[in-house]
Amino acid sequence: MSLGEFLRARRARLQPQDVGLGPGVRHRRVAGLRREELAPLAGLSVGYYTRLEQGQSPNVSDEVLDSLARALRLDDDERAHLHRLARAVRSRPPVGPELLRPGIRRMVESFTEVPAWAVGRRADVLAWNRLAHALFTPHLDFDAPEREPRPNFARMDFLDPRSRDLYVDWEGKALDDIAYLQVSLGKFPGDEGLRALVDELAAGSAEFRAMWTRHPVSNCASISRGYRHPELGVVTLTSELLRTPDDEGQGVVLFQPEPGSEEPLRRLLRQG
Repeated sequence: MSLGEFLRARRARLQPQDVGLGPGVRHRRVAGLRREELAPLAGLSVGYYTRLEQGQSPNVSDEVLDSLARALRLDDDERAHLHRLARAVRSRPPVGPELLRPGIRRMVESFTEVPAWAVGRRADVLAWNRLAHALFTPHLDFDAPEREPRPNFARMDFLDPRSRDLYVDWEGKALDDIAYLQVSLGKFPGDEGLRALVDELAAGSAEFRAMWTRHPVSNCASISRGYRHPELGVVTLTSELLRTPDDEGQGVVLFQPEPGSEEPLRRLLRQG
């Protein structure tokens, strides 16, 4: 996703009354705000804002980006994403292969009472513990993350029909997957493998193509979600994404049950 695409998507999300403007003409030919309505709100000329959307102003300042973020009513994740996209216009450094540090792998394995896995910038599962494997992907070999192609949660959610049965709210999970990929592309615009994954998902899923145009953006730091399991029934877990200190796009995800509802996971652990 380019800076211009993101600006257009967020401009289309706002209505004139959302920013204190009158409705103007009754029949509007564009969704959301017009460029000439947004630009003054950010303290910009219409011509300069138009060049930004068209990718013709690569050296936009942080002050201008912050003004646009305020005018577009962006949240903290979206504001950070806007700045990353602007930097990507100027530079796309290449990235290397994803290698999981042995210490991160051991940390994932050390969690024995809650599901846990390590994920990479391309949505690959780099390691998981026994509970995560038993709960989410029992149809795969336990050592699957150690081989190429690794399990990929975005690919599974959009291209594997079994994933739809796993989630109480599949659409919500799918949008979170896209938000994760959008943030990764903003941080690592030179990752050709990540771009290839997006192309693969777009080619294989009409739902992915439609959701991608909505440009959801989120760090997915803490999410409560319902999961269906053939033996446990519906289990509600809150996922906490813990980023690695070097922020190379990797993180550890812990899936914690609601207080007082730990027994289903204990039962699954005993079965394993």
